[in-house]
Amino acid sequence: MKYRTFLKTGEKISLLGFGTMRLPVKDGDFAKVDEAESIRMIRAAIDRGVNYVDTAYMYHDGMSEVATGKALKDGYREKVLLADKLPLWMAKTPEDMDRIFNDQLKRLDVDCIDMYLVHSVSAPVWKRALKYNAIDFLEKKQAEGRIKHIGFSFHDDFEVFEEVLKAYPWDFCQIQLNYMDTNFQAGVKGLKLAGPMGIPVIVMEPLKGGKLTDVLPQSIKDIWDQAPVKRTPAEWALRWVADFPEVLTILSGMSTMEQADENLRILGEADPGSLTDTEHKLIQNVADEYNELIQYSCTGCQYCMPCPVKINIPDIIGRYNDWFVYEGNEKIMSDFKTWVNPKAMPSVCEECGACESHCPQHLPVPEIMKKAKEIFE
Repeated sequence: MKYRTFLKTGEKISLLGFGTMRLPVKDGDFAKVDEAESIRMIRAAIDRGVNYVDTAYMYHDGMSEVATGKALKDGYREKVLLADKLPLWMAKTPEDMDRIFNDQLKRLDVDCIDMYLVHSVSAPVWKRALKYNAIDFLEKKQAEGRIKHIGFSFHDDFEVFEEVLKAYPWDFCQIQLNYMDTNFQAGVKGLKLAGPMGIPVIVMEPLKGGKLTDVLPQSIKDIWDQAPVKRTPAEWALRWVADFPEVLTILSGMSTMEQADENLRILGEADPGSLTDTEHKLIQNVADEYNELIQYSCTGCQYCMPCPVKINIPDIIGRYNDWFVYEGNEKIMSDFKTWVNPKAMPSVCEECGACESHCPQHLPVPEIMKKAKEIFE
């Protein structure tokens, strides 16, 4: 495993961080985490050098924190930096911050969280953070020894990122970055802003929720086949992120041991600045081709859920995108009719806007539901 230095403490942080947003589940139910397999995967990754584990209050309807806490028993807690997050949009009063934090300590069964972030900061969330004096709250917890380092994860425009980054001497920050999102949200510009300020950057969604590694369109395969060095799509994507020296660690949400094995191999070899100009150009060609095919950049993060009328929003958006990426393949229509609940079709959308207000990508969800209805219904 490659390691990078957390400048504030001098600690060596594994280049691969274990993200627990996409743990293995049972019966296809997001809330039914397969604890035994999750524990096996997390511990196997730690045994092979991973020392950064990331979870959040709403991942797997709260069961991610529970499974993560169990995985860190038996001496594993002392081997890692544990990251968790404060979802301010779920706090209706300042007192709710304390309630949520105490819930997290209980679920994780720990006394201290090493890396604690204001979760999914956007302009409205930042406004609430200021209104609720969230920084004072975090500093109080830090003084009590309940958290060690204060940071934030981010989902909004660069201008908001710059405002938040300069508002407080953060210990670290977390942004979405992959070769498809170079100019999206904080983007590469945000990465390059944080670096000189001495604020290390944690990267999430390096594979864009698996979109860059799942079944590939033929036009994408054709471009990868031109590479002088043969690598998997996951390797190209992870190495692209690892090429930036400003990146401290790269979070990957892993659902299978095979994914963990591949990520461990890749980030056990990747050094900053190791990709050639030819390889960077190849990756850019892939990004350009994807941008021609993908309609809406949903990462499947589940922040839009639950839908009041039970629509599985990420699933519908994914199927809508697939219709265009895979050129209207009949199998996509067949799968839609087979797997989408007839009572939760896109047409039942009431355009309430609840999903849009929570979407980190700011997608026009009701509009997408209308378009999906036209295609699939």
